[in-house]
Amino acid sequence: MYKLLSRKLLFIILVLSLILPLSLAEAAPREPVTLQFLAVSDWHAQLDPLSVFEVGDVGGAAAISTYWQMDRLENPNTLTMTAGDAYGASPPLSGFFDEVPGVLAMNLMGFDVDTFGNHNFDRGIDHLQEMIDLADFQYVSANLRNVEDNLTGVKPYEIFEVGGVKVAVIGITNPEAPTLVFPGNFGTIEVTDPVPAANKARAQARQEGAKVFVAITHLGVTGFDPVTGEAEGPLIDFAKNVGGFDLIMGDHTDVLFSGVINNALVVENRSKGLTYSRVHLTVDAHNGRLIDRSVEFVTPLSDLVEPDPAIEDMLAPFREALSEAFDIVIGEATDTFPRGGNIERLGEVAIGNLVSDAIRLHYDAQLGFTNGGGIRTPLPSDYLPVDTNLRRPHAGYAPGPPWDLVVGDVFGMLPFGNSIVTREVTGALLYEILEHSVAVIPGASGRFGQISGFRFVFDSSLPAGSRIITVELDDGTPILPDGTVYTFATNDFVNAGGDGYSMLADGQGVTREVMADVVMEYIIEQGVITPTIEGRIIDLAAQ
Repeated sequence: MYKLLSRKLLFIILVLSLILPLSLAEAAPREPVTLQFLAVSDWHAQLDPLSVFEVGDVGGAAAISTYWQMDRLENPNTLTMTAGDAYGASPPLSGFFDEVPGVLAMNLMGFDVDTFGNHNFDRGIDHLQEMIDLADFQYVSANLRNVEDNLTGVKPYEIFEVGGVKVAVIGITNPEAPTLVFPGNFGTIEVTDPVPAANKARAQARQEGAKVFVAITHLGVTGFDPVTGEAEGPLIDFAKNVGGFDLIMGDHTDVLFSGVINNALVVENRSKGLTYSRVHLTVDAHNGRLIDRSVEFVTPLSDLVEPDPAIEDMLAPFREALSEAFDIVIGEATDTFPRGGNIERLGEVAIGNLVSDAIRLHYDAQLGFTNGGGIRTPLPSDYLPVDTNLRRPHAGYAPGPPWDLVVGDVFGMLPFGNSIVTREVTGALLYEILEHSVAVIPGASGRFGQISGFRFVFDSSLPAGSRIITVELDDGTPILPDGTVYTFATNDFVNAGGDGYSMLADGQGVTREVMADVVMEYIIEQGVITPTIEGRIIDLAAQ
């Protein structure tokens, strides 16, 4: 009997010795996990580096890819993302080839997830579906109604397991996006309120076991309170009204920002890869509780790293095909025509004068008008010709100014393929157009008009809709808000009601030549062009 009890006791002890360590291991808290999130904002398929005054060449797909490879070696628990407009309004190296090089580069750069901005719809639903099919990464957007009737392969969110932690990434598209593209480009998709859509998606992802919640939003910072210095804009409003997010990535407005809002880290980068963000969230691996967080903005200087050879090899045949048409010299610029930092969306700029003059004079119209948001690069642009003997503001080329302008500059500056429309407008209609143009000043908007053949004075301190003070032709003849008729040249996007110009969407107008072709012809005719500001647009509140 004693031997039998001893054997049973030994057996029990043996079993307990095997079970208890396992149970204790399960009960013991796991080490915290540091998750890394790499992101660019509003990348626009900027495959080549940008030349930044006093900084050097920055960004470009191959250089950023190398930076990210090094970041992932430091911390393999990484997600790589962006929040819409990763292509569209792209330089010729991507835009000329229907954005295929841009998406192929994103695949090689290791993107995991993206959402939709307005520019993803620039070429319509069918083209967007082709890009979705080409991508190795997941598209997410939670605030699109009827999306499944128009696109396949799109989810409200995606859950990734990173470092043993389930991370939900929820996408948000900017609500005004359908007004920023040609009518019909969204098919039957409707963009809904971002806040309830994001909260609903988060709740669903939580039920599926997600512990960390990230929103990638095509929403940006639009300004800063002059008294408090606090950031303002759709990104900030979104962050203040959603709940339970750990990280909110912004996009769309080319503003560098980071801050903690509603207990979420909120981040936006400069556009086109001028910066990328390296976010670290340290969390309890068991329950996702946030322990620590940080963000670092990286300026990816191109000459400090070896470019990713896989991307360089992929782009080589596209470069060769492009150079045959786009490297032809068309003229000379005595200095740079600036664009960027929203200057073309806030006031008169030399490049806006150049474009609006070209389209007006070509059709001998009295008035020329184009939206500032349609002008996408300075002159010279960031296009890189094969011939390094040309005078260009990039490393490796002959010095300037003056600068040599090539075909690729014009198509980089005006990448949308817009056509010019000529029509008649009354003085009263022109006042409506101009009121809409300046309605959000001092905020920046792509609707802001660059003009030719006339000038106007407005006061942004007055209520929107009643800001225009005086309008007159170049010869000083007043334009009154009456029934007097004027000839008017603009682009087909604006004339179809794009950027909110619904007053022009009346079916009137004659479609003419491609806008970029007309501007290129104008530069060729001039031979030498000089950036000039002429006082065409004056804001009394800024005086």
